[in-house]
Amino acid sequence: MFHSDRAEPGFVGRTRRMRQTHKGQPVAEWCASPNAMRLNKLLRMSRRDVLLGGIGLSVAGATGAALAADTAPATPNNEDLSRFMQVSQRLTDRETLNPQIGAALYANIVQANADRKDKLNALHTLLEREKFTTASAFAHAAEKSDPKLKDVIHEILTGWYRGIADGKVVVYRSALMFDITKDAVYPKTYATGGPFYWTSKPPEVARPKGHPALSASALVIEPT
Repeated sequence: MFHSDRAEPGFVGRTRRMRQTHKGQPVAEWCASPNAMRLNKLLRMSRRDVLLGGIGLSVAGATGAALAADTAPATPNNEDLSRFMQVSQRLTDRETLNPQIGAALYANIVQANADRKDKLNALHTLLEREKFTTASAFAHAAEKSDPKLKDVIHEILTGWYRGIADGKVVVYRSALMFDITKDAVYPKTYATGGPFYWTSKPPEVARPKGHPALSASALVIEPT
């Protein structure tokens, strides 16, 4: 005699009843916990969701690339870079400076303020005309000819000595502030000495005898 699933006793009947669905849902879903059901729903992505997601990523990528192109500092031409390097060498009293670092500093300094290129050219013109032999004499004469040049001089020196231009870190290990003290103090995260090298007495350093070439500026406390 034929028996339906409802009437069929024993293991076979229970197995068939477990295969039935509830409101069109597979047994794996309607027997699952609420959290598992929500997870299953999230994992089921339709073709439309995939296409919309791909389009969104493409648009975001194109927009990000456009913004990056607009905000990236322009590469200086050879003449502008040469003038900047000559001014920098005089202000730092150094015969040579890294031109790659100089190009990055120049691009960021010019980008930070629209009139910086004209101010840099004014500094170079003054340097060529007067043939200064020291940074102190050059900086003093520059501020005397135009007080606004002091800000540009500060930006140039901040770039070379601290490695920062337009509020961005352009260079770290090769910043000149580390070169000055390389015989006694190492850059943070760098340890060129042996174990416990900091316990040794540092070398004696002569007290500076020079005088400021520029007028005093307002104290700026940077956030840490």
